[in-house]
Amino acid sequence: MALATKSAGIRQLKNSLAQWLITLGGIGVLFTLILIFMYLLYVIKPIFDSATVEPLANISIESSSPILVTGVDELKELAYIINEQGVIDFYQLKDNKAFIGSEEHQAVGNNLLSIELLAANETLKQLISSGVDHQLLLTEQGYVHLIRPTFTASYQDDLREIIPHVIYPLGEDVLVVDEQEQMIEKLAFMKNDEQAMFVGFTQDGRLIKTTLVAEDDFSYDAEYEAIYQEINFSAADVDDILITPDMDMAFVRSGNQVSVFSLDDEYSVDLKDKIIPNLANDEIITSMALLSGGSSLLIGTSGGEVSQWFEISTVNGRVFKQVRTFSASSSEAISQIYTEQFRKSFYTITPSGEMGLFYTTSHADLWRGQLIDSRPSTMAIAPRADGLILISPVQSTVNNNTFNLLLFAVENEHPEVTWQALWQEVWYEGYPEPDYIWQSTSGTDDFEGKFSLVPITFGTMKAAFYAMLFAVPIALTAAIYTAYFMTPGLRKKVKPTIEMMEALPTVILGFLAGLWLAPIIENYLPAIGLLLIFLPLSTLLTALAWHNLPKEWKNKIPETWAPILLIPVMILAAYSAFSLSPILESYFFGGDVRQFITNDIGISFDQRNALVVGIAMGFAVIPTIFSMAEDAIFSVPGHLTSGSLALGATQWQTLVKVILLTASPGIFSAVMMGLGRAVGETMIVLMATGNTPILDWSIFQGMRTLAANIAVEMPESEVGSSHYRILFLAAFVLFVFTFIFNTVAEFIRQHLRAKYSSM
Repeated sequence: MALATKSAGIRQLKNSLAQWLITLGGIGVLFTLILIFMYLLYVIKPIFDSATVEPLANISIESSSPILVTGVDELKELAYIINEQGVIDFYQLKDNKAFIGSEEHQAVGNNLLSIELLAANETLKQLISSGVDHQLLLTEQGYVHLIRPTFTASYQDDLREIIPHVIYPLGEDVLVVDEQEQMIEKLAFMKNDEQAMFVGFTQDGRLIKTTLVAEDDFSYDAEYEAIYQEINFSAADVDDILITPDMDMAFVRSGNQVSVFSLDDEYSVDLKDKIIPNLANDEIITSMALLSGGSSLLIGTSGGEVSQWFEISTVNGRVFKQVRTFSASSSEAISQIYTEQFRKSFYTITPSGEMGLFYTTSHADLWRGQLIDSRPSTMAIAPRADGLILISPVQSTVNNNTFNLLLFAVENEHPEVTWQALWQEVWYEGYPEPDYIWQSTSGTDDFEGKFSLVPITFGTMKAAFYAMLFAVPIALTAAIYTAYFMTPGLRKKVKPTIEMMEALPTVILGFLAGLWLAPIIENYLPAIGLLLIFLPLSTLLTALAWHNLPKEWKNKIPETWAPILLIPVMILAAYSAFSLSPILESYFFGGDVRQFITNDIGISFDQRNALVVGIAMGFAVIPTIFSMAEDAIFSVPGHLTSGSLALGATQWQTLVKVILLTASPGIFSAVMMGLGRAVGETMIVLMATGNTPILDWSIFQGMRTLAANIAVEMPESEVGSSHYRILFLAAFVLFVFTFIFNTVAEFIRQHLRAKYSSM
């Protein structure tokens, strides 16, 4: 009696311990899921933060003439200004940084570091910023100086020394742009390593193009040849001229009309297109700028709007089209547009100093505000787009030669990310119409990021759909036969064998699918169609033949051998399908099914397509669905089967009306577990498909899934970048996707269990 009491106490202790461990494990799993959820939100949140502009520094400076341009280094520590007299001054913006001046760059005053005279005894008529850091100085006499302010850093005795320099990429001598040496009213400039190009409008009404071609590459003392051309242009005046960075096009604005000229021909400059915005009666064009890369033209109007134009392909060739419009001001004209160097963002300024920050691709209105009381004399965007520098005149001075140099910090890390850009169609530069595109990287700095999650979300559903289409019928029918019809002895061998398939690494399945299965399907495509006919037909014919065999023959064959008889029959059916494939291909498809599908039907065909993925992923999913469904069917109480048969029902009626209904919660759970496995699969999709993010249900086209996209692009993404955080957003979408599916599946399973538990 005491021993029984002691055993009961030990058993109770074990039960309590197991209960606490299981409860603790469940809480741990739930807590882990919550932590994953919160961490994903923590990484994703910054991409939806609003842009901010905060003041950093305010320096009072003096200039003997109006300031034409300003600039700042990458670290926002040194700034420069250039005035109408051709003088460039450098200013230190951070007093806590050590500056050691050289002989030619001695510190003057508290912040003034150096003064250089760029255009001696000449007054500047225009100053053009070109490229990343080139400044073109046009004098009133029509001469041109090209300069480039640079900043170099060196380290000595643990101190950083920053020294500003001015270099002359085309030499210190003045350049003559017009062969006739006439005064230049308006001028645009662009340069690369091999040539420099000028497009200008002269005082006598000529539009000219001048190209400087270097013998090798441009250097300080490089020799170059000047090629002068005159452009056929009839307007009496020119307001703006812009040249694209690749020097293929020039935009010349005269009034409310922008003429687009092609510059890629060495011998002639042809009119390519005319841009005429649809303006109200009293509106005029007030400003014009090129976005990063030069593919898009921004046009500001007196009505406070900025429109974006770029080339698209039409039946009549490539033409410029107005794609989107930004309402930058409700009551004032757009006096100036400043664009970032490497992104598709731009700033607008009105006469009263009202400013706006916008991003073209996402059509985002990022920030509005007024940093100073009036329009600044000039403004510049920091090279890293993380700051602004403004020059504002101080009106109270007697000679109006005192200015405020103001530096602002800009927090705008992810302007390209909005819900619209992620989930709706976006009209990207050069595309004929809005579309869902995922293209996160390119070989150029001015690339327009395309971060639509729709194609990869669609690819996830497509891959899962075709995998389940292949796996569910095979897995469920195999589970039904194994649990209900198969002999116990054979079941003990078949079930563990199929379950062992689940241990096969998916990378092996992906490898075999991509390198072995995909070429076979491409070369024997008719055989795949024949297999869909031959395999079911051969199975039915074998079953019919077995049914009609005499009983004495059946008794001679062991019952466990009956299903095995199907194996040689199915092998023969498959061999017949592959043997007939070349004959059908030659007779019906002209000898090449792939060319027939592509050329005659008009369906694109990729070797690694959804059919390959469906078969390969189906084999990975089949063991999961089979094992759970077979357990659910086999676990149906025997008295239900016996009672149904005793009441006169056949085995098939018992199976359909009793067994499957009772086991339906387990079967449904098996299917949903298989779906979850298919949705989250990575390696098979990565290796067995073309990994192309397209929206196409075609079985002959590939796809890119959320999981595969994360696996491919996460190693190459910059930590903290928009690309990096959007990949985490893709993981969050996958997490939510599977969570919703599993939650819905659990509700349905509980409903089915409650409905059929009384049977």
